[in-house]
Amino acid sequence: MSGIVERYLLGLLVRPLTVSLGTVLIALLLERLLRLFDIVAASGSAFEPVLLMVANLLPHYLGLALPAAFFASIFMVVAKLGEDNELDALLASGRSIFEITLPFLVVSVLLSVFCLYLFGFLQPHSRYRYHVVRYEALNAGWNAKVQENVFADAGRGFVLTADGVDGTGRKLTRVFIRHSADGLDEITTAETGELVPSAGGRELVLLLQKGHIVREDGNGVIENIAFENGVAHENFAIDTPPFRPRGDSERELTLPELWAGLHSAQPALQPSELAGEMHARLVRSLSLPLLPLLAVPLGMASKRGRRAPGVVIACLLLLLLQQGVQIGESLAESGKVAAIPAVWGPLALFSAFSIWLFRASLGSPGENPVTRAVGTVEGLIGGINLRRKKPAAKAASR
Repeated sequence: MSGIVERYLLGLLVRPLTVSLGTVLIALLLERLLRLFDIVAASGSAFEPVLLMVANLLPHYLGLALPAAFFASIFMVVAKLGEDNELDALLASGRSIFEITLPFLVVSVLLSVFCLYLFGFLQPHSRYRYHVVRYEALNAGWNAKVQENVFADAGRGFVLTADGVDGTGRKLTRVFIRHSADGLDEITTAETGELVPSAGGRELVLLLQKGHIVREDGNGVIENIAFENGVAHENFAIDTPPFRPRGDSERELTLPELWAGLHSAQPALQPSELAGEMHARLVRSLSLPLLPLLAVPLGMASKRGRRAPGVVIACLLLLLLQQGVQIGESLAESGKVAAIPAVWGPLALFSAFSIWLFRASLGSPGENPVTRAVGTVEGLIGGINLRRKKPAAKAASR
């Protein structure tokens, strides 16, 4: 008999969790998707990289959406059980609130283990791959089609722009080029220019007409050269130079790499940054088992007309936890506060409140300190409104 009830509760959880998670992910990805389309369109690249970038963004947004979707799903399941009087039947059959909560706790532990993999391994690699795809998309198409009034990094210290560009993206007017390399700073301007393939086809040549070259060497000597026809550079590489190696940021490191960096004699990044990042990931993963302890009491109280206050309070608590962890992470990374008290402090407060609220609801299902406080506030507001209406009614009767 016991297995039937647990399977029934978990079956009720699947649909709202799937719908909530999908809705939140779509909402988070939609705005970023539009921005990615704008970036790729401006660079003249194909639209296939957008799909790759979105796929690499999924782990990041999944980490944001999963706690909120999981809490909302438990709340909706418990509220539905209360509305259909199934919750009363379970309690009347001898089941305690803890036994009803236990299936959700098991799921939360499994999700916590998944989040350790998500935050500790999947997100660092996907974050790096996102930047790789974005870099390749932004740099792949510049030499095939120059954008009007957009600075293009041609590599090897060359930056190119033009006031006017024809439909092919290769015939330019009012060209501006800056070249900085080996202590030499050179600016070239020309009335017109044209990008043409080299003989081998693997490079581009920029032919210029009627321009000037202003060159300053390392000794401060400035030269001003006018020309009728010239070649700005004969080696604009078509192939994009490779992206930097992974590990430039602590967010690109896995949990074992963060741990190794903290215990390294000469870490590549600041130890405070590594500690703040590592502890923040652990806190976000371990916070999931606390959500059922908060969602079940508030969901049970919704039967008594307290759904809206419960949702507001829960959203506020989740937001405070998220912001508290972020602030603690920032303080830890800056070195102002040690990582353990800064990052684990918000989780300790959230844990204490969740456990206190759950234990307070064990004695009287549907009642807890939060609902009683909301009822007291509503009673005070109602009394104030009633006292205001009485003088108004007496004045109207006169």
